[in-house]
Amino acid sequence: MKRKLSIGLMLLLCSFGVFAQSSKQRELMDDAQEAKAAFIAEDSEMAEFFENSVGYVIFPNVGKGAYIVGGASGNGVVYKDGEMIGMADLKQVDVGLQIGGKAFREVLFFQTEEALSNFKEGNFELSGNASAVVLEEGLAKTVKFKDGVAVVTMPKAGAMIEISVGGQKFGYEAFQQ
Repeated sequence: MKRKLSIGLMLLLCSFGVFAQSSKQRELMDDAQEAKAAFIAEDSEMAEFFENSVGYVIFPNVGKGAYIVGGASGNGVVYKDGEMIGMADLKQVDVGLQIGGKAFREVLFFQTEEALSNFKEGNFELSGNASAVVLEEGLAKTVKFKDGVAVVTMPKAGAMIEISVGGQKFGYEAFQQ
């Protein structure tokens, strides 16, 4: 009986460490789950990417604004084998003919353990030539991995005209156990 109680207490403390996040982080986790459901609702084939990828990071709310020079930022949740393992942030800078603002969701899928490990090192970048699939029904078939990473975005709101070049930089912070 004592052993069962001790094991139960240890499990409770371990799970508390993972879920003892700030209210802002818990809200982001909820938003990430809603974004995942929205990606799958838009194209049911997206479920295969979530199920079969080694890991993924969901940025449920990315905001972008531009007037010649543009920038975007957002926060996300990182998953490995379907389990939350940490938080991430996204920063983007681009230059070109652009004006306006928009909000979108973005998910990065990691095809290999190596690609996920590179992301977790905290200095991961996507160059301007990385292509993202803008998800519309039936387009999941066009998602391709490049260097073990696939990027899918989904518009939320706003209007923007742009012909620009830039890149995205990501940060990662593991959950404290």
